[in-house]
Amino acid sequence: MIREGEVLIKSKPFVYVLKSKLRTERCDFCLNSGKLLRCSGCQYVFYCNRDCQKAAWFDHKPECSNLRKIYPKIVPDSARLIGKIIFKLKRGGGQEREQYSKTGFRMFKDLMSHYSDIKKDEKRMDHFTSIYGVLSDLFGTDNIPNAAELMGIYGRVCVNCFNILDPEMMSIAAGIYLGASIIDHSCEPNAVAVFEGTTLYIRALKDFQEPVDWSKVWISYIELLNDPVDRQEELQSTYYFLCQCTRCIDENETYLMRSMMCPNLQCRSPIYIKDINMESEDIKKSVLCSNCKLYVKDECYREFKEVSEFTKMHLQSMKDVAYIDVCKMCLNKQEDLFHPLNLLHVKTLDLAFESSIELNQWENARKYGTLVIPGYKRYYGYHHPLHGILLLKLGKINLYLENIKEALEHLEDAEKIIKITHGREHSLYRSELLPLWHQAKSLVQN
Repeated sequence: MIREGEVLIKSKPFVYVLKSKLRTERCDFCLNSGKLLRCSGCQYVFYCNRDCQKAAWFDHKPECSNLRKIYPKIVPDSARLIGKIIFKLKRGGGQEREQYSKTGFRMFKDLMSHYSDIKKDEKRMDHFTSIYGVLSDLFGTDNIPNAAELMGIYGRVCVNCFNILDPEMMSIAAGIYLGASIIDHSCEPNAVAVFEGTTLYIRALKDFQEPVDWSKVWISYIELLNDPVDRQEELQSTYYFLCQCTRCIDENETYLMRSMMCPNLQCRSPIYIKDINMESEDIKKSVLCSNCKLYVKDECYREFKEVSEFTKMHLQSMKDVAYIDVCKMCLNKQEDLFHPLNLLHVKTLDLAFESSIELNQWENARKYGTLVIPGYKRYYGYHHPLHGILLLKLGKINLYLENIKEALEHLEDAEKIIKITHGREHSLYRSELLPLWHQAKSLVQN
């Protein structure tokens, strides 16, 4: 029996690359941040020290002089990753196996390439053409495979690549993991992928009988804080399949995500909105509270629709940078109109929380972080790394604000989650959570 929180698969990368935008901030080998030394050969990558540089040389050697040749141009991450695969396969990496069980293993050729799907995908073909041009300039056409073979490699990267995450689940690199590629997707995952450096751990979120039926182990490939339509579009366009989990086929889940707050002050239940673009006659017939049976007035529904469209527009504009004033403006318009579990409301609170932290506005961060907890529980699930990290951040913020009992409550809840999702040996648990937890307990006892 594999128990909840235990490791199902531990996987080392077949190849990986640090994100180019972080190349001057993190070591190209171990991915740690700190004082770095530039590679004197290519002037492109940076390392912690000579030990990391020596350890990286086997993979870096084929690209080093070529990166120097085109410096200071920035090489797209996907091109650099494919370049590393090409040279690894040339030196026999195609025979490399990684076990995912006592009897099961995977090799690079076992990864699905979706060759025929990519051939019909105009965007992917445009991207492939661009990558081919970059690789030709970087290594020369004599050093790269023919177009058909290269497209097979490209396809395997497109549909099997993992984002390598730091302890707070921020993407810092990308890698191919042979053993872990056996795991399929569900928007109701029963396992989770976390990283310690470049090592990937697939950890169980429930008990599994041994031998494990790998067709029934699922992680999430995508962001879960999206409605089913957006999730399905992302899965189809990126991985060429649709999810059939309960969350994706249950219409009530979608309706809750776009729900209104019942105007009856004695009720405040969610009013499910089945169609955001209803006409007046349909509004009168269908927009009612299932709990208190109150029908929503036409003008109230229209305000809800306008605020929904207003919020969508601003959330889209804040995909890269969140602005606290814009978040506050959206939240003010949503007040008493959106149900607390309305997805747009949850996303706005999430951005307001992160923006407040960026600006050191700790009281605001505490308020918005507390308000977003129910949405995280509902849409990520209780045992999800991001839920645990949210509670850890709130614990830290409340400690700083000297709300000691509240801090301890959040840190205790975070401990229950992170010991499952990351494990007690992970640096997030040992170095981040435990010291804060012990500090809060000590302050409460005194």
